[in-house]
Amino acid sequence: MGDGVEPESSDSLRTFGAVLQALREHAGLSREEFAEQVRFSKHTVASVELGRRMPDESLVEASEGVLGNTGALRRAAVHLMRQPGLAAWFRQWARMEATAITLYTYESRLIPGLLQTEAYARTLFTQQLPPLDDDQIEAQWAARSERQKLLARRPNTAFGFILEEHLFRRRTGGAEVARELIASVLDIAELRNVEIQIMPTVRESHAGLDGPVQLLETPENKWFAYCEGQRGGLLVAEPKEVSILQQRYARMRSQALTLEDSRSLLQRMRGDL
Repeated sequence: MGDGVEPESSDSLRTFGAVLQALREHAGLSREEFAEQVRFSKHTVASVELGRRMPDESLVEASEGVLGNTGALRRAAVHLMRQPGLAAWFRQWARMEATAITLYTYESRLIPGLLQTEAYARTLFTQQLPPLDDDQIEAQWAARSERQKLLARRPNTAFGFILEEHLFRRRTGGAEVARELIASVLDIAELRNVEIQIMPTVRESHAGLDGPVQLLETPENKWFAYCEGQRGGLLVAEPKEVSILQQRYARMRSQALTLEDSRSLLQRMRGDL
């Protein structure tokens, strides 16, 4: 996670950590010896065992190899979640997102969660059907706020966003919420590891008309994609399919406004509110 900041613990994280520690001790390995074998730092292993950190998928696989390939860790990891508030279909992607070295997002429906302000996000939560109760809304915002820390925690991760212009023109939540949102996006765009481009409304066609897509590169330089609908999400791992989506995203980067022109457009839209 970096900077010594780690996610809020949960029963599932603590349980997984306790199982990992028990298996390690049963194998007669010190934490330092185990860390060396799985090629993770001693600090990372300690954080996972204490239930303070979501285990990376590669750590789970390496641990299985070192600890006898029982399958216990692999099966337990499927049920892990950082904290309440993440949709079940999104949790696997969220785990991968936490360690990715590249994250690209094209969105045509709403502002991506990583860029949302609290006021904007709460507007979305209060409009959901079936309606959410207060505890569910708080849990959803807590989970979203936690994810947003990735932008600062991972300065070596490249984040790219292509956003349709109409997402800001809609004024979701009202003019004041929209003004705050645009100001926040402009601030985020100043980060060295973040690129934000606007796809102008006045563009007859572009490569993303089939819908939103996210692309992710793992520390092992493997690429995955994620496509989400109203009630579910699809993780795409087949290299041929991922390649097609990469080609579309690359084309969209050339079809969207430049970084400078995108910033200028956002500033003008903020001034119009």
